[in-house]
Amino acid sequence: MPWSLVPQLLRSLVPWSLVPNLMNIHSYLARESARIDKALETFLPRPSPRSSALHQAMRYAVFPAGKRIRPVLALEACRAVGGDVKKAMPAACALELIHSYSLVHDDLPCMDDDPRRRGQPSCHVKFGEDTALLAGDALLTLAFRALCVRDGASSRRELAGRLDVARLIAEAVGSEGMVGGQAVDIACRDQEVDLATAEYINVHKSGALIAVSLKTGATLGGGSKKQVESLYRYGKFVGLLFQIVDDIMDRQGYAKVIGVSEARKEAGSLLGRAKAELAPLGPRGRTLAALADFVMTRSR
Repeated sequence: MPWSLVPQLLRSLVPWSLVPNLMNIHSYLARESARIDKALETFLPRPSPRSSALHQAMRYAVFPAGKRIRPVLALEACRAVGGDVKKAMPAACALELIHSYSLVHDDLPCMDDDPRRRGQPSCHVKFGEDTALLAGDALLTLAFRALCVRDGASSRRELAGRLDVARLIAEAVGSEGMVGGQAVDIACRDQEVDLATAEYINVHKSGALIAVSLKTGATLGGGSKKQVESLYRYGKFVGLLFQIVDDIMDRQGYAKVIGVSEARKEAGSLLGRAKAELAPLGPRGRTLAALADFVMTRSR
């Protein structure tokens, strides 16, 4: 089977009644990405005489970018529980800054050694390994600065929610989350991995940041404990779905271990489980359902 047909096969698992939503989701993502980019501009430093290359590299790593899936999910989770997305935007930006830092470091010769990212030279190819390494460090640090943004009208509950979100994100991207998953992936680079290891890498390396994006938005939106946990489970399923679709397209990881056919079945199951978590939200969960469909059917 030609690998160019894989996205079409994945789309076949999505009901035809949802095709209009899939079409609309691209317009929605473009609008949301533009809003997020505008907010990111307020956090990223401009090049200065003493740190010109570093600041240029930071901006290069963030702009231009893809669909901004992680901050979009955070903002939509906030909306889904009836929250004000303006209060969630700094955290949404922090999630994107963390994602950008991880890509810069992943591309380094000592890691995945990838010379290109998003159709252009990787950050280390453009600016050198030393500057790229520091740019990634600076983006991660800047993310936690963004999480500390507050306004004078913040209630004690809102401040407690922001502190909780900072903790959750730190846990999701640390040694027991994203970084830990990357470490296992590197350790297994020249080995055949079993299913349990492939699942561990998927859950931690890419799934953890996506899952915490949902929990971040729901928490900052003032969602109930039940809503927050339901959206967190949705995020876990979508995070796994995201990586499995990547694995199918790349013939790597999960799809290599269990085969493309079984991986497609698992992707369909994850899509259904993710949507089931949205049922209690009613109409407010429709956009998140469409985003899950988008993740399932994307070609990159």
